[in-house]
Amino acid sequence: MKGHADAGSEGNDIVCAAVSSAAYMAANTITDVIQAQAEVTVDEKGVLYVMVQPRWADQCRAVLEGLRLHMEGLQEQYPRNIQVIYTEV
Repeated sequence: MKGHADAGSEGNDIVCAAVSSAAYMAANTITDVIQAQAEVTVDEKGVLYVMVQPRWADQCRAVLEGLRLHMEGLQEQYPRNIQVIYTEV
């Protein structure tokens, strides 16, 4: 996830807050609830990365699917502020 939603001033952007909250909830669920082997980092630009070890992929799939559905819902509500793009890695 990267970029700015531009739905409000810094610190008052409801779309940015919703996206950030959902992303951190997903990352915390993967690392602290499922206790999967995963690396979570945030770079200097604020981009959140979650790298799950392949053997944990099946157990984390439902969390990531829920995050995807949530992001698509936000995109429907705020089409000028959020765009979901799929890339294969």
